[in-house]
Amino acid sequence: MITMPARKPRRTAAATRRTPLLLDRAAIKRQLADETYDVLVIGGGITGAYAVLDAASRGLRAALIEKDDFASGTSSKSSKMVHGGLRYIEQGNVNLVRHSLLERHRFRKNAPHLVHRLPFLFPILEKDGIFDARLAKGFEGLLWTYDLVGGWRIGKLHQRLTVPEVLAQAPTLRAENLRGGLMYFDARADDARLVLTIVRTAAALGATILNGAKAEGLLMETDQVAGARVTADGDTFDIRSRAVVNATGVWTDELDAKADDGHRPQVRPAKGVHIVVPWDKVRINCTVTVPIPGRARRATCTRWGNSVVLGTTDEDYQGSRDDVHCTREEMDFLLEGANTAFEGKLTPDDVIGSIGGLRPLVGGGEGATLDMRRDHHITVGRTGMVTVTGGKLTTSRHMGELVINKVMTVLGHRGKSRTTDLPLLGGAGYDAEAVAASGGVAAHLGERFGTEARFVGDLIQDDPSLAEPIVAGLPYTRAEVVYAARAELARSVDDVLSRRTRARLFARDASVTAAEAVGAILGQELNLTEAEVERSVAEYLAAVHHEKSVLLEGAAA
Repeated sequence: MITMPARKPRRTAAATRRTPLLLDRAAIKRQLADETYDVLVIGGGITGAYAVLDAASRGLRAALIEKDDFASGTSSKSSKMVHGGLRYIEQGNVNLVRHSLLERHRFRKNAPHLVHRLPFLFPILEKDGIFDARLAKGFEGLLWTYDLVGGWRIGKLHQRLTVPEVLAQAPTLRAENLRGGLMYFDARADDARLVLTIVRTAAALGATILNGAKAEGLLMETDQVAGARVTADGDTFDIRSRAVVNATGVWTDELDAKADDGHRPQVRPAKGVHIVVPWDKVRINCTVTVPIPGRARRATCTRWGNSVVLGTTDEDYQGSRDDVHCTREEMDFLLEGANTAFEGKLTPDDVIGSIGGLRPLVGGGEGATLDMRRDHHITVGRTGMVTVTGGKLTTSRHMGELVINKVMTVLGHRGKSRTTDLPLLGGAGYDAEAVAASGGVAAHLGERFGTEARFVGDLIQDDPSLAEPIVAGLPYTRAEVVYAARAELARSVDDVLSRRTRARLFARDASVTAAEAVGAILGQELNLTEAEVERSVAEYLAAVHHEKSVLLEGAAA
């Protein structure tokens, strides 16, 4: 990606702040109750986040509320891939792949600190692989298609690897049937931090955002939706808005039913699960795709620092949408797939973290979720509410644009989206290679905050003790907890350890040990009482205990 010299300040210069964007929860609640908005977005996942950013960037008075924490639903439990999706070519949905690869490019341009290139390796095996040497040529044709419809934008085309080249990337891969490999390139992101950065960028442009704010009901005027009645922190108030967007993911049907008694459910949830093991147990340097024995499924194994994330997606799901975890059976088949592909033997004792999430697909109950299309759906209901469902993390920017196009129709306004070239906070002027070369805390903070890492650095400058790690074995500092409370609307121990950092995913048991220290910092920063801090810590410990009991003991979710 080449950046040309500018004769005058670029538009991106406005995205570079001189002071940190601090968010005051009490002031935000007062603002929500007092003002009348052009658009209220309900749902703080990736789709709602980009919808409110699109609205704010067009100059609309925009607000977003989320009943739990930003990205606490599907958007913190995805595969964390920003990609075109090879599978969709196999399904014949080339247009979705072409469009996704264009949006991947935009993500990498607008959020270079958060979206990073990632190599994907398909081993070619003599037998029992995803494909053998005979079918590899056909698969390579698919990779050529992937490159030509937009994969090339990442700067590298796919490659055919020899056996030694495959083992250089994955030295523990079983070599007896190995005949070579195919590598192509996509991208990944910390999904929760991406969502948080998008909503903070919207706030920087004037949007009002609040987590822990549940829409208990909808306000109606002459049979049209005109806002929502909300509870937050024990307070109840009304938010008035000329247009309302339902971006609540797998909960979409519940909110649509509040707007229209005759609403018919359209969301079909598909479950994805991931487990985390220490990197030294697998020792891969990229994402390796492996078959799961006895199942027509694949699993991906992705290095993430000193950990490897193993996962698969798209199982039909019938349980509670508020209590989704990786089960013992799901963990066992992921471990079985890894043990078949790699040397050594992974056991449940090696699993240091897990997540389970639901993808909100649109459609009936016929066929497998794996075969359902990933296109998004945007509708305007009988009462004027704009509802968005389906889609992918990678295409979220475009979904947000289309949603606000519908909102503009409802409002009777005209205007184009401005998010195509809009950098997210910390993205303008960020040089990934230069920051990575700096190493240490600077590189760690740079990959999380971009150019805004200096604001966290300022906290450490004022109090060097804040440079100390908050969770044993992970690079997160105490300063990041302080910043989460002051600038990122973190309310609880879970907000910090599950989404402002990914400590719960990458070091579940160590995060439990750190819970009291996190609670103490939040108590000081947010003026919480001793009882409130104790409750926050206890709720986190109980949530982790429940997650482990479902994973290791086979308890019901």
